[in-house]
Amino acid sequence: MLIVLSLGGSILAKNLDPDRFLKYANALRDISKKHTLLVVTGGGEAARDYIGAARAMGADEVTCDYIGIEITRLNARLLISALGPDAYPEIPSNYPEASKAMTSGKVVVMGGVTPGQTTDAVAAILAEYLRADLLTIATSIDGVYSSDPNCDPSAVKYEKISPEKLINIVMAIEMKAGSKSPVDPVAAKIIERCKLDALVMDARNPDLLVEIICGEAAKKSPISCGTWITAKKNQKLKHRGSDIHPYCRDPDWADGSASLQLLERRRTRA
Repeated sequence: MLIVLSLGGSILAKNLDPDRFLKYANALRDISKKHTLLVVTGGGEAARDYIGAARAMGADEVTCDYIGIEITRLNARLLISALGPDAYPEIPSNYPEASKAMTSGKVVVMGGVTPGQTTDAVAAILAEYLRADLLTIATSIDGVYSSDPNCDPSAVKYEKISPEKLINIVMAIEMKAGSKSPVDPVAAKIIERCKLDALVMDARNPDLLVEIICGEAAKKSPISCGTWITAKKNQKLKHRGSDIHPYCRDPDWADGSASLQLLERRRTRA
């Protein structure tokens, strides 16, 4: 299988613990023995700290986005160091570069790409571009709930949902002040648009990440630590490989303008 993994910075880079990076590197190494693997790393607490400092000094939001992107790439660089010879040595800065890197047979690791897009959105676009078999969003949340479980004790967890259902849930959660959705709205839209199979899972234990992706990804049986997002497909597309084409059918999503507009609407509501 061709798998794109969005690895949250909050679980990968917590306290910048070298042992944590090495444990995730071992997990990714094991996964790559069975699957073709590309990883997009998040920024985590360090990105939030740097962005907060920039805002306090009057930086505009685009500048803050670029700062966040740089932090995600620093985390990518650390993970590449932990993977050693099993990693592609360079960090792709766009989707065609990631596609070319994939042909090396190594684990490809990258960070953010476009201002206004989270690394979840970057991973979703990458999965669409490569026509991946599975997008995995590895986070500290054990799946998708009917509402934010941190704010609503009656929230119900789903074992499997459709992309359309995911969008409805995400947008409802995002409309509520103080609530946080398990999937970025832009990523959810891309999952729905290209009918991606996806998994949202609690990956704070790297060994569990290996167990689920290597053991359950093909059959998508219910798991306690996550939610499967499955779509009906009319046709199975071949993996893109290294051929270079425009990486999104919709140029507004490709260049980030649509996600920037969505971000601006959310900021206006706040």
